[in-house]
Amino acid sequence: MSGRIGTASLTVLALTAAARADIVGRESDIAELRLGQRVYVDDGSCPAGQIKEIAGMRLTASGVERTRKCVDRKGKR
Repeated sequence: MSGRIGTASLTVLALTAAARADIVGRESDIAELRLGQRVYVDDGSCPAGQIKEIAGMRLTASGVERTRKCVDRKGKR
């Protein structure tokens, strides 16, 4: 039984770490953005209750084009 609890704990811990990885403190912390990926930047540039969303919008000759917009924090990881 303790083996199951340990495995479940590790799974929850891994999922929590993965969810937090999508929020960074500065846009420059985003090394590589994939097409369709969304990363949230908590740098204080958006109004209260919102966070900046950076999304990989489309593929261009120079790489993935990024879009930036402020979105509500509600419902975000």
